[in-house]
Amino acid sequence: MTAGTRRVRYEKRGRVAYVTLDRPDVLNAMDLRMHEELADVWDDFAADDRLWVAVLSGAGSRAFSTGQDLKERVRDGGRPTTFGSRGQPGWPRLTERFELVKPVIACVQGYALGGGFELALACDLIIAGENAVFALPEARLGLVPGAGGVFRLVRQLPLKTAMGYLLTGRRMSAAQALHLGLVNEVVAEEELDGSVARWVDELLRCGPLATRAIKQAAMRSLDMPLADAFSARYEWEERRSVSQDAVEGPMAFVEGREPVWQGR
Repeated sequence: MTAGTRRVRYEKRGRVAYVTLDRPDVLNAMDLRMHEELADVWDDFAADDRLWVAVLSGAGSRAFSTGQDLKERVRDGGRPTTFGSRGQPGWPRLTERFELVKPVIACVQGYALGGGFELALACDLIIAGENAVFALPEARLGLVPGAGGVFRLVRQLPLKTAMGYLLTGRRMSAAQALHLGLVNEVVAEEELDGSVARWVDELLRCGPLATRAIKQAAMRSLDMPLADAFSARYEWEERRSVSQDAVEGPMAFVEGREPVWQGR
C-alpha cells in the first residue's frame, strides 16, 4: 500500500454518509493513519447539517475490521496503551464521541474483532450478515479492550454473559449476537445492503431533531435514577421542542401526508 493510498472511503448520498474502512488486504485493520482519516470524517459528518445518518462498513466480504494493526504497533516499538485514545492520532475516535447525536449504523460482515467489534458497539444499530463473527480477544494477547469494549459490553449484555466473552476472548456468531440483543438484524450476506437501506429509509422518515434528541437523552440517562432522567437538561430536546419540525409532524399526521422535515 503506497503512502498516498487512503484508508477510508467517505461518500455523501443525499442525507446519508457512507463510511468504509478500506484496507481489505489486511482485513480492515486500523493503523494510525486510518484513525486520523476517520477523525476527519466524523468531524465532517457531525458538522454537515445536510447529513442525518451514517453507515459504517468494511471493504470486502471477509471483515468489518479486525481492530488495531498489531504489526504496525510492534514495528513502531509496541508503545503500551490503556483505556481511551486521548493523546493518540485520531482522537476523539468514534468510540469516544459521546456527544455525536446523529444515528450511526454498523453494517457488519465477516470478522468484527477487537477494535472492530468496539467500533460496532459504539454505533446505534448493528445489521449483520450471517457470516459475521464478533470477539474481543485482547485478554489472549495480554491486552485490554481499551476502546470501550470493557465498558460497553457489560452495559449491553447481562454481566455474567459479558464477562464470559471479555475474560476468555471467545468468539460470538451472528446468530448468538442476535439472540443476545447485540445486533438488530441478521440477514444473508447478499441481502445485507438491502437490509441496511431499509433501516436507513426508516430513520430518514423520522424527524432528524427527534432522533438526535432521543439518542442524546437515552445515552446520557443510562446511569441516572429515573427521576433525575426526567429532570435533566438535554440540549437537543430543547432545540426539537421549539423547532418547525415539532409543528410539522403533528400537522402532517392530521392532514394525512408525509411530513417534510426541515431539521430546524
